[in-house]
Amino acid sequence: MTTNNWAAFEQAEPEFAATVRARFAQYPHHVLATLRKDGSPRVAGLNTEFRGGELWLGMMPESRKAKDLQRDPRFALHTNPGAGETMPDGDVRISGRAVEVVDPPEQHRFAEETGTEHPFHLFRAELTEVVHIGVDGDDLVIRAWTPARGLRTLRRGTDDEPPREG
Repeated sequence: MTTNNWAAFEQAEPEFAATVRARFAQYPHHVLATLRKDGSPRVAGLNTEFRGGELWLGMMPESRKAKDLQRDPRFALHTNPGAGETMPDGDVRISGRAVEVVDPPEQHRFAEETGTEHPFHLFRAELTEVVHIGVDGDDLVIRAWTPARGLRTLRRGTDDEPPREG
């Protein structure tokens, strides 16, 4: 197992991880960014699963996004912004590397637990960054976690003052 998986993030920052997970739980469908063969970005819809201490990315067989991740595992996953003009619970992005799970028993277990039909591509996320952006009064609040630096919080006022930590 990876040391940068969802469980490690939850253990390091349980309150922040709960906020991020709750934001993902608001909608089943989110936006995944991958890199095409020529290096340009590809953006596609995706359902995610948080199970067994992992963030799972499942895809249809032979999908372009799965092929992208097989070639270059870097990704960014963005929460569904939802309806309306505001996001009262903020905006969340998870960046990382996708590790394909090809072990048939592990794929079968995932399919049984989630009701996913075979065949499919299954990837486990190794987290490199988790970001939550929200508003507190007149401040834009950016919370960012990385395995190396831990959690940092930056606040920026609406009067375009420079960001400040804390």
